Amino acid sequence: MLDLPKLFITEKGERHAKTGHPWVYEGEVVRIDGSPAGGMPEDGGLVNVFSPKARWLGAGYYNSRSKIRVRLISSNANDTFDEAFYRRRVKYALDYRKTVMGPDFPACRLIHGEADRFPGLTVDLFRDTLVVECLCLGTERVKDWILSSLCDLLPDYGVTVTTVYERNEGELRLKEGMEKYKGFWGGLASHADGHTQIEENGVRYDVDFIEGQKTGFFLDQKVNRRAAAGIAAGRRVLDCFTHTGAFALNCAKAGAAHVTAVDISPSAIEQTRRNAALNGIEIETVTADVFALLTDMVNERRHDYDYILLDPPAFTKSTATVRDAYRGYKDINYRAMRCLPRGGYLATASCSHFMTRPLFEKMLDDAAHDAGVDLRQIESRAAAPDHPFLRTVPETDYLKFYLFQVV
Repeated sequence: MLDLPKLFITEKGERHAKTGHPWVYEGEVVRIDGSPAGGMPEDGGLVNVFSPKARWLGAGYYNSRSKIRVRLISSNANDTFDEAFYRRRVKYALDYRKTVMGPDFPACRLIHGEADRFPGLTVDLFRDTLVVECLCLGTERVKDWILSSLCDLLPDYGVTVTTVYERNEGELRLKEGMEKYKGFWGGLASHADGHTQIEENGVRYDVDFIEGQKTGFFLDQKVNRRAAAGIAAGRRVLDCFTHTGAFALNCAKAGAAHVTAVDISPSAIEQTRRNAALNGIEIETVTADVFALLTDMVNERRHDYDYILLDPPAFTKSTATVRDAYRGYKDINYRAMRCLPRGGYLATASCSHFMTRPLFEKMLDDAAHDAGVDLRQIESRAAAPDHPFLRTVPETDYLKFYLFQVV
């Protein structure tokens, strides 16, 4: 065990840590003892975490500014946390993706935060481009080691990195004591215009990794888009909150009779049109508020579509707004159910971990009851396997996706 400052936590914190959860909260800290060599811990530095009875529980990044006071990264007393340590971690993450993603590897998430033991770190691969977001001060301090390891190791997996772009714009950076910024890393900027292309499920996309949402493309719905397309042939499809048109294009490619893609954002609709043209696919695009559109369809008793997809942005990013989010999710799902004819199909999702799976399912039941319909469940899914979740860390299980027939 390395000689690091010692942080002692409550019995509640100890129980939490023993289950495998990697966070020690502010209220779980009892006291901090400095190390003989390094004194008291500095923000972003490593500490050893101990139980009230001085049992070593692990080592992690300390930050006095954060409500998550320590983010544990290891429970192995032999770890040394040098560059070789992080390189091994990177290789574990790459080996896992190569195994579970197979031919989809060139467009996938390579590092998924706590699920890969890299707190607060996201790295998405778009063919030859890495897009990075770091929301943890401790990880920020070793980020160059991690990114260098990725660039060094990826050729062994058939990928040569030509561009690395950082999207460090999240508000959590401020709470961690970091500045927000974005820009190219390490002089790797072959795609200086901020655009690259990927292929997913046989559909090609232009990825705007500088101005697009998050890292530029939502890879987590990959297999769910494939499942949604599986029942689209011959149907009239309404893709709500289309963003880059991914669900719409998957359904169109699968043989849908007609596809309409809707988003309130003009830039999202423009991106959808670019992606449709890139594939030689014709779809209808509409710039509109989804809530208003569905409301009009309900009021006018229109059943223009027999398949509706709902993939909204997160309606809640904290426990304080879950009740409002519940009403928002219920509203759009209720209206979609009312718009569908008997025997129509509904795909619906939530990407907020605060909207838990049981709560989301209760919302769906309430919406169906109010709409006077029953839901025949076809599938219940989560994020693609390149976005794994740890069963001991509920926060990593964030994406819910369901397919129903409305009867």
